[in-house]
Amino acid sequence: MSVITDALAFWTVAPGRGEIRPEPLPRPSASDAVVRALFSGISRGTEALVFHGRVPVTEYQRMRAPFQAGVFPAPVKYGYASVGIVEAGPTEIEGRTVFALYPHQTRYVVPATALHVVPAGVPPRRAVLAANLETAINGVWDADVRVGDRVAVVGAGAVGCLAAWIVAHMTGCAVTLVDVNRGRAAIASVLGATFATPDDAEGGADVVLHTSGTAAGLDLALRLAGDEATVLELSWHGDGQVPVRLGGAFHAQRLTLKSSQVGRVATAQRARWTHDRRLHFALSLLTDPALDALITGESAFADLPTVMRELADGPGDTICHCVRYETLLRS
Repeated sequence: MSVITDALAFWTVAPGRGEIRPEPLPRPSASDAVVRALFSGISRGTEALVFHGRVPVTEYQRMRAPFQAGVFPAPVKYGYASVGIVEAGPTEIEGRTVFALYPHQTRYVVPATALHVVPAGVPPRRAVLAANLETAINGVWDADVRVGDRVAVVGAGAVGCLAAWIVAHMTGCAVTLVDVNRGRAAIASVLGATFATPDDAEGGADVVLHTSGTAAGLDLALRLAGDEATVLELSWHGDGQVPVRLGGAFHAQRLTLKSSQVGRVATAQRARWTHDRRLHFALSLLTDPALDALITGESAFADLPTVMRELADGPGDTICHCVRYETLLRS
């Protein structure tokens, strides 16, 4: 297959170090599409662990992104939240804005079936939230949140905020977003949730979703759960050792600690929902302008090696960071 070098891609070339490299593209087949990137989103928690080489050896295959190149720990091209314009491809999608589970790259060739048209009313920049929203949807399904439940979400990162937003729109549900950063209070309000710090949060929740990625957050999630409640672990800790406090009231309260992972559709939905249906559904929900509050930073693609290092080392107030694509290696 002949190739042309007309793209640039971000690679983690060693733990803690990234660079932008020329990327050879295959000549597209009749069933392929050529996409020019507009924006991509950094899934900060997972991508920070990948950037620092903290994917356990046992998870090398399970943690592969759909269009990942290279192998863990490095060099690896990783990411899964790209929004772009179809420059060439099947007539029905040519010129359309699409979402793809693709790494950070200026232009790419993929099977047209791997692309999801961004619905009218969803700005391309906001569409980078689709992958995190899909994770949040799966988590709410796994947690079996029901009408009227009182729900606590521990951790106001992208997945936590999106899960809180989903629950806030469920009839009769009351959701509290819990985070150590008091600055998240304003965002919680925009999403329709109340806010609490760990010291202020009330216990007795029907369901607790944990997304903070910290041992302290998981401990708090267990303490906020009411009798016979479910605590759903949505964080991915990589190779970290996370102590779990199973003494105290854990057994007396008959708590359930359950994991959720977006790689499989939630058990209760799996007979009817495919990955494609779930992603299309996530995109359809992104018409709400309130979700723009979750995009807390933006930078040029050319700055990604520095930006990724900064986000991985100390995210600050970042919820979702957006990468914009202004130039191509060659038109």
